[in-house]
Amino acid sequence: MAARRVKIVATLGPASFSPETIGRLIAAGTDTFRINMSHTSHDAATAAVQAIRAAEARAERPIGILVDLQGPKLRIGDFADGAVDVEHGATFRFDKSRAPGTAERVHLPHPEIFTSVAPGDRLLLDDGKLRLDVTQISADAITAQVVIGGSLSGRKGISLPDTELPVGALTAKDRADLDFMLEQDVDWLALSFVQREDDIAEAAKLARGRAAIMAKIEKPAAVHRIDRILERADALMVARGDLGVEMPLQQVPGLQKSLTRAARRAGKPIVIATQMLESMIDAPAPTRAEVSDVATAVFEGADAVMLSAESAVGKYPVEAVEAMADIAAEVERDPLYDSIIHAPELGPDENAPGAISAAACSIAKSLNLALIICYTATGATALRAVRHRPSTPVLALTPVPETARRLALAWGLRCVLTDDPSDLDDMVERACGIAREWGFAEPGQRVIIAAGVPLGTPGATNMLRVAFIEPASRSRP
Repeated sequence: MAARRVKIVATLGPASFSPETIGRLIAAGTDTFRINMSHTSHDAATAAVQAIRAAEARAERPIGILVDLQGPKLRIGDFADGAVDVEHGATFRFDKSRAPGTAERVHLPHPEIFTSVAPGDRLLLDDGKLRLDVTQISADAITAQVVIGGSLSGRKGISLPDTELPVGALTAKDRADLDFMLEQDVDWLALSFVQREDDIAEAAKLARGRAAIMAKIEKPAAVHRIDRILERADALMVARGDLGVEMPLQQVPGLQKSLTRAARRAGKPIVIATQMLESMIDAPAPTRAEVSDVATAVFEGADAVMLSAESAVGKYPVEAVEAMADIAAEVERDPLYDSIIHAPELGPDENAPGAISAAACSIAKSLNLALIICYTATGATALRAVRHRPSTPVLALTPVPETARRLALAWGLRCVLTDDPSDLDDMVERACGIAREWGFAEPGQRVIIAAGVPLGTPGATNMLRVAFIEPASRSRP
């Protein structure tokens, strides 16, 4: 099996939309492609999905597609002169008047903010470059004092890290994008600016199982509700860009670690994103700090690391994937890797399928087995196994293409499509034959197989079987 276990997500954009580049990105190590609906039309997204599926067939391995929904964007209005200088210590007003803004005021076209904000709340403008503290509120205006000033132009974003807004994570645009992209058979939907678990429930209701739901953690409210969000979401993304605007930058590394551990305890995949190899937008090699950043995520046991602008608009998209793959592979060979990745206490497995999967990992280690093989229809059996980050490679066998593609995001899993076995003997021989033919194990080695009996019953992992890999000539036809 491939040495690298952490997965790579590459964002598509003008630098990488071509079918040729998509094929090269897969060859370089991309496991899942991200389509950012903030910058992608429906026509471009459709063409990208078709190119990915064609490249997937040529690569002969499942490739996931993650659709990142834009989410609610809060922006101020326009200024009469295009931009103004907002000075430190000055008083500035946000109001409901549609008149062009001045150096003293600007239109704020979001009535929900007026009913939610409180004195003392921070208002961050232009990705946190400017900060104002609310001093007074009325039905039609919010008055604030400028703490950090600067130049401010129209239509810049406004963030409210201390305020929970009564809005969901899905806008009308998001619902239209969601409906359209589900028709393209994508695998993951990423929700932006999640605040509460109900945001996940709303998206899941619309998706109706056609795609898995990933919660992007970029709001303080989501951090405070992470356990409840994890119960509803299928995966997490640590969206460090907006998280670093909404919360103090120095808190982001610690949050990344705590969120990674929370996702691992829950057995849900987690993606670390934003500015991982940012310098490679213009440079053919990463900085030392960026290498360390990617390595930290790998040491922590993240399921996947993500490229954003590096692969979407950068000059070196393929080289960025190659660099990320090389860093991950080197970390996983490090003598300290096993001790670091297994340092967090994950807690006991609280159900029988989880305990069976944990036992498979323990037996594989004790007996020095070559491979853990999981039969899975939904992916749950395989995810339970890799929750423990076993040193033994894990192979997932499934008859469901959508499951294989979703699992392309999960740590350590290699997926192969196969029909459901007809009986237990067929299950063992099929598993051993695939392991041998695909080069995952060699004749004479032993593997452990986890499955549910009756076969094909989702969520019923209740059986383990240790088997020998026999030469091809001895296999049953």
